[in-house]
Amino acid sequence: MTELERNLGRRWFEEVWNQKRREAIAEMLLPDSVIHDGGTDSTGPEGFYPFFDRMNNALSEIHVSVDDSFAEGDKICVRWSVTARHTGSGLAILPTGVTIQVTGISILRVKGDKLIEGWQNWDMLGMMEQIQQAARRSATYISAP
Repeated sequence: MTELERNLGRRWFEEVWNQKRREAIAEMLLPDSVIHDGGTDSTGPEGFYPFFDRMNNALSEIHVSVDDSFAEGDKICVRWSVTARHTGSGLAILPTGVTIQVTGISILRVKGDKLIEGWQNWDMLGMMEQIQQAARRSATYISAP
């Protein structure tokens, strides 16, 4: 694996999520690349844009840290953590302003400077629990006499 391929995972998180460069998605995904995220598969940039947009509509101040990565064969494994603020309604919950912390692992299959397949495993439930807990606190405060 070349150094360019080895660094593709770090580049993905830095450019797509930290810099919010939507155009970087098309630079790094082929039209037939598949991202497996939970029970949902998205194909190519067009399939990934709705997820990217939804997360950026719900969260601000997104910062992903790559905590560890290694490569073997044509795959890269990236262990990452993210902090963000829930400031939008893109997750069907009114903005709470809470800062969330989430961890995840991504396994990426690469070829040259492109991601051709990816498997995401991240703590979606933990993220929603943090947001819902903040929403409950806010509702309790508002309704208190």
